Amino acid sequence: MTAPLRIAVIGVGVISAQYFASFPSLPNLRLVAVADLDEQRAAEVAAEQGVESRSVDALLASDDIDAVLNLTIPAVHVQVGTRILESGKHLYAEKPLALSPDEAAPMLLLAAERGLRVGSAPDTVLGTGIQTATRLIDDGVIGQVLTAEASWSAPGHEAWHPNPFFYYQPGGGPLLDMGPYYLTALVTMLGPVVRVSGVSIRSPRERTVATGPRAGEAVPVAVDTGVSGILEHAGGAVSRVSFSFDTWATRAPLFEVHGTSGTIAVPDPNRFDDPVEAWTVEAGDWRTVQPNAGYVGAGRGYGLADMAQAIATDRPHRASGALAQHVLEIMDALPRSSAEHTVITLTTTVDRPEPVPEGARPDSW
Repeated sequence: MTAPLRIAVIGVGVISAQYFASFPSLPNLRLVAVADLDEQRAAEVAAEQGVESRSVDALLASDDIDAVLNLTIPAVHVQVGTRILESGKHLYAEKPLALSPDEAAPMLLLAAERGLRVGSAPDTVLGTGIQTATRLIDDGVIGQVLTAEASWSAPGHEAWHPNPFFYYQPGGGPLLDMGPYYLTALVTMLGPVVRVSGVSIRSPRERTVATGPRAGEAVPVAVDTGVSGILEHAGGAVSRVSFSFDTWATRAPLFEVHGTSGTIAVPDPNRFDDPVEAWTVEAGDWRTVQPNAGYVGAGRGYGLADMAQAIATDRPHRASGALAQHVLEIMDALPRSSAEHTVITLTTTVDRPEPVPEGARPDSW
């Protein structure tokens, strides 16, 4: 095994706990330091993790760090990510990589010029759930893929999050918050998208924080709260997608892939290892499919570990900046298509990520 990639974390908010929980099972990563604008919070987390707390400036100037995990809020992902790359360190960012594909482009160009890697969440697609569904497609279990349908809905994150305001500002909304999971899964399974048609709405409903110290405060809304669209994949399949913060209840949240001889019920792409079901003409009934691909027992951080292994072996990493930028363009095109009443032809593309083979485990790297 090669020496572990020395990593640091900028931003120790709610999501960071899920990454820290994964690090002990990822021997090719070694956490060195953390930083946050809330220095007291950073010091507390550093003590919990047994590492150093540093200022952002000191962290970026450190020569004992190879890569930085950027867990700041979406509005500053590019600002912080650019600084990380300028410091000569690889970057792995929480989603979305940027607020738009045009905003992400200079950052990816900078990385290419300096020979650095850019990775981005979601890495949930590397778990056994989405990877098993991908394996079924590649093995022709449902014949030629024709269509896919994916929907996610909720009444809004103000119902549970103690500080939900950023979800309703640029970089948030149901599309940029939850869309990356579903759209990254669709590209992983079906390949890149070439054209997009979308419609979007903004609910007039007044929203207030329901829990925590700011309960009762009004939540200003500056983003569309419902977005739907049709995606045309380069391989010929067509996907229908819908994301909403306006749904109080639903009987049938849906993620399915339909082919000429069957259907795959795709598991929640916000999770790593939920079961996959398949219905085929031959079987005539639903069956649960045993996991046959993907990182076993994966959690947030496996995309960063996959990137570390890719650096060590000189191969493309799966949760890449190019994939994140392509998904960003899909998300940018959906509301733009709605506003312009037109079909948008995308300018970016990406190779479908290499499937994760059955039995892959980071402790074997």
